[in-house]
Amino acid sequence: MKQCDSDIPNADGLPDCITALFWDVEAGAVRWGSHRDFVIRRALDAGGMDALAWLRRMVGDAALRRWLMDRQGAGLDRRRLRFYQVVLRIPRRSVDAWLTLPERAVWDGRRR
Repeated sequence: MKQCDSDIPNADGLPDCITALFWDVEAGAVRWGSHRDFVIRRALDAGGMDALAWLRRMVGDAALRRWLMDRQGAGLDRRRLRFYQVVLRIPRRSVDAWLTLPERAVWDGRRR
């Protein structure tokens, strides 16, 4: 995974460590200003610590917490949700409730 050594964005408005997460999208098609939710979702779902650090600098913990709360965990896997619960100080009861939603059963029951 590419590192976010700098906050200086490339031509797309994103550092290389973030653009690397969009391997399935045409190069240059994703821009921070136009696709903020898509970038946040992909970085939270597939990014490493470098991507999380970049996101936290860009939007702050309160905004990331609110983003996850508004989307009831955004379908993120259990392990990541528990991690973000701790890092972003999301109430445990909220994460517990998201993890019991019926629509998660299909995804949570699959094997990797």
